[in-house]
Amino acid sequence: MSTLKIYGVAGSRAFRTIWMAKELGLAYEHVPVSFAGGATRTPEYLAVNPNGHIPAIDDGGLKLCESMAINLYLARKHGKLWPKTIEDEGRAFQWSFWVMLEVEKPLLAVLFNTVVYPADKRDAAVAAKALEELQKPFKVLDQALARSPWLAGSDFTVADLNVAAVLTWVKLARVDLSAYPKLADWLGRCLGRPACTETQKLQRAA
Repeated sequence: MSTLKIYGVAGSRAFRTIWMAKELGLAYEHVPVSFAGGATRTPEYLAVNPNGHIPAIDDGGLKLCESMAINLYLARKHGKLWPKTIEDEGRAFQWSFWVMLEVEKPLLAVLFNTVVYPADKRDAAVAAKALEELQKPFKVLDQALARSPWLAGSDFTVADLNVAAVLTWVKLARVDLSAYPKLADWLGRCLGRPACTETQKLQRAA
């Protein structure tokens, strides 16, 4: 019986942790707590994550939140998708923090103002400004991937999963990556992994 519980619907940042669990071949219980309707504010859920956000996990009594931290922990614990050198461990931490600080906010702004919001609520100026902001981090990532096919070593690792999991929204928002061929190729390889496609099926089924 699994001791790992993953809280959060697949159509949220919990996607990242479910993808990781599938990559690692872990048995887990998925508790599909939604970010809507107050489900993250119940006493039961706040006992898991007092911040009231998803995802969170309970791994045999260890409660963790923040998707990047959860994935780094799971990869390190199970010794799979973890970088082989301390230098590449540093790169895994770097890229995991980087994507949250440099990419997630503007990419969400593009997504919400082009796809998610009803047409009458979308702000084209906000979407355009956010898309412009994304060009610098896209260039940084494209240049890094011109030097190496993966972000932390010679193989796919937690660094790639964490960054690609955020960049799944590029596809949903139909952001053009033609100016960044290395980034586009890498993202295609990441999102084409069986564990990712299985998790995407969970999103569509929700």
